[in-house]
Amino acid sequence: MRDIPERDWKLLRELTPVALNRFCEQVLHEATDIAADTTATPHERYGRLYDLIKKQDREVAIMFDDHRRSTAFLKIIAIHTRKMFTEEEFARFSEETRQKVLDSRSIWSGT
Repeated sequence: MRDIPERDWKLLRELTPVALNRFCEQVLHEATDIAADTTATPHERYGRLYDLIKKQDREVAIMFDDHRRSTAFLKIIAIHTRKMFTEEEFARFSEETRQKVLDSRSIWSGT
């Protein structure tokens, strides 16, 4: 794994609860929309909610489980890719870390 500066590790630890709450708020909004959809039967809504939670639980694990210094760089990429950092929050990371994240994202996206 790529090392990140100590200050970026501390910043990630500071921003993780903020990003997690932002993600959960987004999921709850989606769940509310599904639950309120009166064009679907209760069983269909239940199934959609179940699928949503199952999918989003995997996303939570990727972004927020197993936070260690050795996984920090991957967590920053995962959180940034899913737009759970604001531009201002992402800008607080060092230029080196931001550039590595952007370079890594372009490798995975093929651009």
